[in-house]
Amino acid sequence: MGSTLSYSRKGLLAGKRIGVFGKGGAGKSTAIVLLGSRLREIGYEVCILDADSTNIGLPLGLGIDQSPESLIDYFGGVIFSGGRVTCPVDDPTLLAGGELYLDELPSRYYRKNPAGITLLIAGKIGDKGAGAGCDGPISKVVRDLRILGREKNPVTLVDFKAGFEDTARGVITGLDWAIVLVDPTIAAVEMAINMRDMVNQIKNGKLPATQHLESTELVAIANQLFMNARINGVLFLLNKIGNTNMEAYLRSKLSESGIEPDGVIHEDPSISLSWLKGTTLDTRSSQADIASFVRKLEIAEELNIAKSDIKIVEG
Repeated sequence: MGSTLSYSRKGLLAGKRIGVFGKGGAGKSTAIVLLGSRLREIGYEVCILDADSTNIGLPLGLGIDQSPESLIDYFGGVIFSGGRVTCPVDDPTLLAGGELYLDELPSRYYRKNPAGITLLIAGKIGDKGAGAGCDGPISKVVRDLRILGREKNPVTLVDFKAGFEDTARGVITGLDWAIVLVDPTIAAVEMAINMRDMVNQIKNGKLPATQHLESTELVAIANQLFMNARINGVLFLLNKIGNTNMEAYLRSKLSESGIEPDGVIHEDPSISLSWLKGTTLDTRSSQADIASFVRKLEIAEELNIAKSDIKIVEG
């Protein structure tokens, strides 16, 4: 095949589930809007799944005035409030009915922005009342939801909440790719390293913690989910980069741990102002940055396909 990829395969990312992770304030929602806008612009069907159980600003950033209702209610509500959806840590069984076509959902559970990007919200805990329990069941919806297309499957972008809590619940097993946002903080660098190591462990066959599960059947289900994990790898995207010195320092710190960033989004004060005012993000100034990163993402997927083809031939 040589070192130059041909891009002869169209729609490389169609049907892929891509999660965006980062520490608090790293800019995950901004990256999600930018990624979704770029993917839609180059012809993909795009679904954005809001997996942050507390942040409520994403619809406005996408240009959607009215938020859709939460999918946790569609699937029966959280177990802590008498519903049917259990926490994947306590009950790793698959979510019933999690694979569906968008037109099978009542329209109140999704919204489209003017560009045609579909927004779904996994669930929020703010409206459940004090003592409603943790948001573990929302993680199960995020882990198991598969939105299918009638003509072509959409790219699903998942906007996770800050930190590692969701990853500890096994959500990575349902992703094809993880993207880590690295803003100019040492905490973001450490999170990038930890995510890289976690994904490598899963790819190398490390199984989840199951000592708390009394049922051997549940242990088997949890182990199988990890053995069948779809995750191909992690990409690293620098964000909020204000100058070349800042970028060089971050690249140097990541390089010490063997990490090469796959892209950079430069600081744009107008984006911060949009979030403050609750207005649609103006993505024009970041178009070149995000276009370059999406190209890297497509290259990563094509390389993954090529490796799979080689394994099939060798087999």
